[in-house]
Amino acid sequence: MSIQPIRLFGDPVLRTPAEPVVDFDKELRRLVKDLTDTMMDAPGAGLAAPQIGVGLRVFTYYVDDQLGHLINPDLDLSSELDEEGEEGCLSFPGLSFPTPRAIRAVAKGVNMHGEPVVLEGTDMMARCFQHETDHLDGVLFIDRMDSKQRKQAMRAIREAEWSGLSAPTVKFSPHATRGRAL
Repeated sequence: MSIQPIRLFGDPVLRTPAEPVVDFDKELRRLVKDLTDTMMDAPGAGLAAPQIGVGLRVFTYYVDDQLGHLINPDLDLSSELDEEGEEGCLSFPGLSFPTPRAIRAVAKGVNMHGEPVVLEGTDMMARCFQHETDHLDGVLFIDRMDSKQRKQAMRAIREAEWSGLSAPTVKFSPHATRGRAL
């Protein structure tokens, strides 16, 4: 296992759009393993490469007992219905906030061997695909909130024990939020 430190809100890598993967080699397979190990240890429902300081378009997910990864994702959010649901993030340990997301998403990309992959998800899986793809675009879930909710979220972030730290010094507790953080 190769568990990596998770970057926290405030780290510039989380606001930097990730680069497409072009080399499908041993290093990429190691990155997917590191992401998976780190996500499962946290525990989380998803983890994007920028969250461990790697600026590549790769994320892993573990939702509804489905474990996987996607590289260079492209999302189709044909669903016009947005659903507000509780959402957390491993880069915001212990915090979760109501966040609007499409209830259905289709994610197209490739696996670690460069083979095409099409993933379809609803509810939590769709939320995960959107959340992780946002990370790859330098967008955070707090950016999806209305101004009133975002203001409340920013207050909670400033008051959080980890606020202002550049690297995690506290272990995420799965008991701090409902369910698994994304």
